Amino acid sequence: MIKLNARKLRTTDPTEEQLKEIKRNQIYLVLDSVLDTYNVGAIFRLADAVAAEKIFLCGETETPPNPKIKKASVSTWKWVPWEYAPTAKIAIEKVKSQIPNLEIVAIEQHRESIRFDKYEYKFPICLIAGNETYGVSKEVLEIADAIVELPMQGVNKSLNVMVSTGIVLYKIMESVSQKTIPQALS
Repeated sequence: MIKLNARKLRTTDPTEEQLKEIKRNQIYLVLDSVLDTYNVGAIFRLADAVAAEKIFLCGETETPPNPKIKKASVSTWKWVPWEYAPTAKIAIEKVKSQIPNLEIVAIEQHRESIRFDKYEYKFPICLIAGNETYGVSKEVLEIADAIVELPMQGVNKSLNVMVSTGIVLYKIMESVSQKTIPQALS
């Protein structure tokens, strides 16, 4: 596996061979009208970090090439497969029709949500991150298998969408690796 630093990432365009060489995890990210292009770029970096299968940029989410996405993503948008969909629901339905047993999990503060660290994650998974102000759309929450949220113990009501997505993504990676990697015998 190749590892590029930020400088090389900014100046290197991946070849088809390099893209095929990346072993991807069965993680699909759906950005439901995420408006801040720096958040979008940072989520591309997160998707690259966990070797996600694909990102769907939906609704009002800006798409590459965009200078702010390029800068925040350190050009990882060239390395992570992505697609635009008019709505998050359309993107989810597309993935669900192609991937059997897909788990759909929204990150959202909601009366039916559970703590992100109490949910049992498994692959394949579709993780939905919502708009910075309005969150995940109601139509997507209705089709989600689960809604997870991060507890807030201070005075602030929520975390940045990229930060929340990163925390949940790494919890997913931790949970799935514990199920697939045999533990050492004592």
